[in-house]
Amino acid sequence: MRCRNLTRLKIRACRELTDAGMTSLAKNCKRLKKLSCGSCTFGAKGMNAVLDNCSALEELSVKRLRGITDGAASEPMGPGVAAASLKTICLKELYNGQCFAPLIMGAKKLRTLKLFRCTGDWDKLLQVIAEQVTSMVEIHLEKLQVSDVGLAAISNCLDLEILHLVKSPEWTNVGLVSVAERCKLLRKLHIDGWKANRVGDEGLVSVAKNCSNLQELVLIGVNPTKVSLEALASNCPNLERLALCESVTVGDVEISSIAVKCVALKKLCIKNCPVSDIGLEALASGCPNMVKVKLKKCRGVTAQGADWLRASRPLLAVNLDTGETIQEAAIDNSDVAHNNSVEFPPMAIQPAFPAIASSSAGRSTSFKSRLGLWTGRRGFVACTLRRWSSSRNNT
Repeated sequence: MRCRNLTRLKIRACRELTDAGMTSLAKNCKRLKKLSCGSCTFGAKGMNAVLDNCSALEELSVKRLRGITDGAASEPMGPGVAAASLKTICLKELYNGQCFAPLIMGAKKLRTLKLFRCTGDWDKLLQVIAEQVTSMVEIHLEKLQVSDVGLAAISNCLDLEILHLVKSPEWTNVGLVSVAERCKLLRKLHIDGWKANRVGDEGLVSVAKNCSNLQELVLIGVNPTKVSLEALASNCPNLERLALCESVTVGDVEISSIAVKCVALKKLCIKNCPVSDIGLEALASGCPNMVKVKLKKCRGVTAQGADWLRASRPLLAVNLDTGETIQEAAIDNSDVAHNNSVEFPPMAIQPAFPAIASSSAGRSTSFKSRLGLWTGRRGFVACTLRRWSSSRNNT
């Protein structure tokens, strides 16, 4: 390839592409700014050739690079001349992703680090990275072996604004408190606790006390109670987007509390929580700035309740998905396809008349587009947030 002005390149499933080919490409495409490669068979030599020649590289995404699967014997990646310009590094499903440590540590201008399903213990590496790269504003960790030690290391990134902690069950409230107490500029926090019950009110209250700039909060498989939700509502005046999914403690009382105290809230998403039509009554008079409510698989919410809420607030968009019919799922799926993007779910609503009963005492126990069905809680949450962010940017 001799496209000397090439700045963006995406490579997928090129199983005949070797280290020699990547070396030739790197030497002839030195203006490359964005490189994404997935399911390819070249290895460390090919990747290092890119890092040694492409001094303008700003974004690097590597997924399932099959040429680096020999564990500790793998040749280290980088840093190379690319480290000086790199702003985003994304590693996905790598058997030996830690061999990219020299590159990450050498990327002094790194703003975004995303690690998805990469094997190995990342605590020690995160400690070293956080000591040497303090400019990061966005970190995503998904299905990664990381504990409170790793989160304590992340807390050294004082400019951190966006943090996603997804299905990494070893960290607890202790780690979240460490981050909250030091990363006070946090704007977006996504937590998928995988129903492990290792994070809850203690960590969320700390977020509320220390992160007053919080605008977006997504909780999946986490069981917050009225205590932490009230703290978040009271201390985070800029909270505009909230998603609560797969929680056994979020019921009508909790929703009522949110309705009263979350004055700035614009978009609310609830999935598979013990909310009923009673909770919808509170939404009819609360959250004055709210423009959209989504409910999914909330069995206590009926179509009549959703209709009642729509009638009470004509300007409020109310989306209800009971998850019971293919037709409803297909409608939601088309909405997702229109707004591609991580991390929020849809929902539904209803009226309320009986006395409100709290569920705080309770304790816990991407959709597939080909089918047109919602199948994943993350897909549900992700697409909703994307829509929210997109609509906000358009305005």
